[in-house]
Amino acid sequence: MTDARLAELADRLPTLRLLTDPSDLEHYGRDWTRRWTPKPLAVALPGDVAEVQAIVRWANEHGVAVVPSGGRTGLSGGAVAANGELVLSLERMNRVLDFDAVDRTLTVQAGMTLHAVHEAAKEHGLIYPVDFAARGSCSIGGNVATNAGGIRVIRYGNTREWIAGLTVVAGNGDLLQLNRGLIKNSSGYDLRHLMIGSEGTLGIVVDATLRLTDPPPPSQVMLLALPSMDALMDVFALFRARLSLQAFEFLTDVALKHVLAHGAQRAIEGDHPYYVVTEFDADEAAQDAALAAFEHGMEQGWISDGVIAQSEAQAAALWRLREGITESLAPHRPYKNDISLRISALPAFLHDIQALLGNAYPHFDVVWFGHIGDGNLHINVLRPADLSEEDFIAQCEHVTKLLAETLQRHGGSISAEHGIGLVKRPYLGSTRSAAEIALMRGVRQVFDPKGLLNPGKLFD
Repeated sequence: MTDARLAELADRLPTLRLLTDPSDLEHYGRDWTRRWTPKPLAVALPGDVAEVQAIVRWANEHGVAVVPSGGRTGLSGGAVAANGELVLSLERMNRVLDFDAVDRTLTVQAGMTLHAVHEAAKEHGLIYPVDFAARGSCSIGGNVATNAGGIRVIRYGNTREWIAGLTVVAGNGDLLQLNRGLIKNSSGYDLRHLMIGSEGTLGIVVDATLRLTDPPPPSQVMLLALPSMDALMDVFALFRARLSLQAFEFLTDVALKHVLAHGAQRAIEGDHPYYVVTEFDADEAAQDAALAAFEHGMEQGWISDGVIAQSEAQAAALWRLREGITESLAPHRPYKNDISLRISALPAFLHDIQALLGNAYPHFDVVWFGHIGDGNLHINVLRPADLSEEDFIAQCEHVTKLLAETLQRHGGSISAEHGIGLVKRPYLGSTRSAAEIALMRGVRQVFDPKGLLNPGKLFD
């Protein structure tokens, strides 16, 4: 170690894995945004809570900023280390610590992947219901840091609803045990909920106690083709009224084009501007209700075509049309917007935003998809080949400013489930008032007095 500070850290923690190879710095210093050149000081991979505390105390002594790191699947630059920070990766802390059959909770280390949590819950005949496409690589710590949502929020809610307790290392190295798995705890401020969605700026989550629940009943998956954006909300209202929905996702024809090119199989013939993937409880009565809803939608002109999965393999193939979008777009390095609104505000907003994006990006490939069932839309803009990266980002950020203003008028949020990070920081004021932001800064100062935890993220 040529840096004396790192040499001291290595001496203090002989078992700590500390990486300084350029390829490791690049790998751990960035997330899926790919917009910043990673330049971390080093990468620390602690093996236990004591090492995390010691690293944070060392960072305080030497004034070294720390970027907590999970699976780095975020899309807002929240895990980027581009200014000589120490990346603190929790990937080695990936074990189940406890299962409580009476409380039906699972306590896991923060580096455990979402998929591994699903498998651990399944061993006990239960489920952890938060789910989304990055399940194989995202970590529970990162899910907590962004209050991750996903495809089943319409049924189960966001990560926040399933966190019974957290163990957190604060900005000064203190260890905090938050809520301790209690269902009722009316003893002052619930600091657990401050940590959820804080993007690693208040503390480093080292383990989480997760609530589990019963598996859902057998389900059916249906793909619908729709003739217009207006029909989307009509179909959602129809299916929500008649079925017990587990998911209701939409994608555009442009999104379908990319995912088919990436290897997915077409399920409905012909070209249609909008598609819905929906999953619902499927007893015999529900199947009849689904068919009746489909027929009513056809009669009203809201639905053009549809197909229902007849096997688990077919259900997986239909879901791939939705879940494969992000992976299919990754080689294009899209500019992404992750926005949310109240469901009741969606129709008016969609009318406004279609006009805005049509005028702003007349020659760009704009890929829409998202979680209509919870008001979350993903807007991905692909760079034309003849436009430089710098000019592309500048144009997209100009449009994002207009998008943020439109969201503000409709009472929405510039970030639904990926956090503010670096990407959305200029637009925080469109979602939060000046008074709220001032209070948030004050909270951050209390938990991290020297401002060393994930600096520059959320706000300056």
